[in-house]
Amino acid sequence: MNKTDRLFAIVLELQGRRVVRAQDLAQLFETSIRTIYRDIQALSEAGVPIFGSPGQGYSLLEGYFLPPVSFTVDEAVSLIVGADFVEQRFDEEYGRRARFTRGKIEALLPPGKREEAERIRDSIRIIHPEDRDSLDMERSHIEIVRAALSGGRKLRFDYAGRPGGERANPERTIRTVAPYGLVLLNGRWILVAHCELRGAIRNFRVSRIRHLRLTDEPYAVPEYFRLQDYAPEDDRHTLVRLRFDAELEGRVEQQPNFYTESGALTAEGYEVDYRVRTPEELLNWVLGWGSRVVVLEPESLKERVKREIEEMGKRYGST
Repeated sequence: MNKTDRLFAIVLELQGRRVVRAQDLAQLFETSIRTIYRDIQALSEAGVPIFGSPGQGYSLLEGYFLPPVSFTVDEAVSLIVGADFVEQRFDEEYGRRARFTRGKIEALLPPGKREEAERIRDSIRIIHPEDRDSLDMERSHIEIVRAALSGGRKLRFDYAGRPGGERANPERTIRTVAPYGLVLLNGRWILVAHCELRGAIRNFRVSRIRHLRLTDEPYAVPEYFRLQDYAPEDDRHTLVRLRFDAELEGRVEQQPNFYTESGALTAEGYEVDYRVRTPEELLNWVLGWGSRVVVLEPESLKERVKREIEEMGKRYGST
């Protein structure tokens, strides 16, 4: 953050709170207390009515720096919750910007509206299914992907293929790709890119990427490609329909599958549609639910599940 942005942000912080200590400002803006002292002096010399002293805290004359725009409480909460989401799901740089943005929005609200907005915000919680380590890795990957998108440089990484099928632990392949964009699909980040290994556009789940690095190879997004018109699931044409025991509805919803398309509770149970490239992609998912799920279609997946159960029976039946 440059000095001008920091000075503006300090004024917003002072406007939003009664007294702010220099050490708190230094921690917020990731700088030294001495720098904050100099910033306060520069603001005072510029005519900003700041009161206080080093070691005690600073405050801004009430009514100073009236905002040129105003928000309703609902508008403010919408923006603040959006900033919360960006802070949690994007990389550290965007997370830091989201925190500053949230502070600016809160500073624009008069005390009454600010308290109401805080109360509503406290009643809203964003929960992500991934564990903290997975989220941290995902956020670091997104930072590198953004750098590649902005600089027009290719990426190289190790990638694990789809689980399921013949191998529960598929081998990793080294990919060099030209990134076209990021898509958040069903709570998971997808990197849309042209893959040199496959010679076509492919979708990569960011959580399966390892050893991501930025290369010096330049690239350009083709003129015909527009991310807003691209559907990441375009290559998933096979429908798989499963029926879970009705009482599992909540558990199935809490453990979302990447391929889930829709779900509905029927008289027979909780039926869920999945859209996949090949039915085997869901084999391990189906087996993991044991006898509490039934494959409705396709027939090929039914037969595959039967064979797996027979093989399991042979192993457990042998002495």
